[in-house]
Amino acid sequence: MADETTVMEFEAGRSIGGKGSADHQFAEALRGIAVSPDGRIWAVGDSEVKVFNKEGELQDRWKTALPGYSVAVDDHGRVWVGEWEQVEIFGPEGDPVDTWTGAGRLGLVTAIDFGAEDVFLADASARWIHRYDREGKFLNDIGDRHRKGGFHIPNGVVDFAVDDKGIVHVANPGMHRVERYTADGELLGHFGRFDGQDPAGFPGCCNPTNVTLDASGRVIVSEKAGPRAKVYDPEGRLLTVVSDDSFDPAAKNMDIAVDAGGRIYVVDTVRLEILVFVPKDEGASG
Repeated sequence: MADETTVMEFEAGRSIGGKGSADHQFAEALRGIAVSPDGRIWAVGDSEVKVFNKEGELQDRWKTALPGYSVAVDDHGRVWVGEWEQVEIFGPEGDPVDTWTGAGRLGLVTAIDFGAEDVFLADASARWIHRYDREGKFLNDIGDRHRKGGFHIPNGVVDFAVDDKGIVHVANPGMHRVERYTADGELLGHFGRFDGQDPAGFPGCCNPTNVTLDASGRVIVSEKAGPRAKVYDPEGRLLTVVSDDSFDPAAKNMDIAVDAGGRIYVVDTVRLEILVFVPKDEGASG
């Protein structure tokens, strides 16, 4: 059950994007988001990167070679876009820097994150995570030793986040839990259980679908059927349901991000918009 000594509440703030043909909108797909330290929001959809400022205004956009399924911004401001069998790397203004193809190793890259010396790429085709050094040398896989042969992902997406100690937190929806791994692939622990009634549990065939971490190490997840977002403490105790009524009922694989101020960003994959949830003591205008 939730830790009753901790009170966390969020309220809906602005929405960003939406389905349509305007420059700031998405025509067919919105799949991945990231928030950089300066508060800008980076989104991939329709074979484009779109960059929004803190107020949700479009600042920049550029084409990608293939449809993007994930996006991340590294500590040098470079923008990494996960695609089918490759990752494109751009400078902060969209200038091409490099493309990693993995020599047949990469499948569908659905999440990207970084350690101090590492790059981690989630591969939904293999159903595990590849670890590389910053120069692109392959080091090891995470999840390949799982008893199911990889993460159990009926939704077709592997999502994860790396904390400041280099621990990799992975959503394993078919097992109704979040798992923690060392960079070398050793399973450290997990939390979560199947429960269709208690909001602390994970319902349905396969939740949570997506995961991120805030600056305090809290674990933020999204779910499907019905779609909602929740926050857990680092030990796996439910702190709050961020929202369970803001999304299109058919939305799934809702990518999720958090900024330095604790604002939570969730992709509605049907309405093609990014919904912003603001800590209640900040107010919806924050």
